[in-house]
Amino acid sequence: MSNHKQENHQENKKEDQEEYYIDERGRWVFTAVYHQKRGYCCGEACKHCPYDYESVPEPIKTRVSLLRELNKTKNAVHSKDK
Repeated sequence: MSNHKQENHQENKKEDQEEYYIDERGRWVFTAVYHQKRGYCCGEACKHCPYDYESVPEPIKTRVSLLRELNKTKNAVHSKDK
């Protein structure tokens, strides 16, 4: 692979890593970077939705919002313990 192609491949790979990761169950999880590039809430209650789940129907919207807040609190408590 030429240097130019190799550099482009490495840049694309880095950009892809910023847009998603694979969780412990092997599922692709899209990051807030990915969602912001898309530009809108898809309504699927994505873990990293930067749009506050605006297109997610109730009662799912309330449930995932509460779970997000719970996780923030849990993470804050764990970070204090370190």
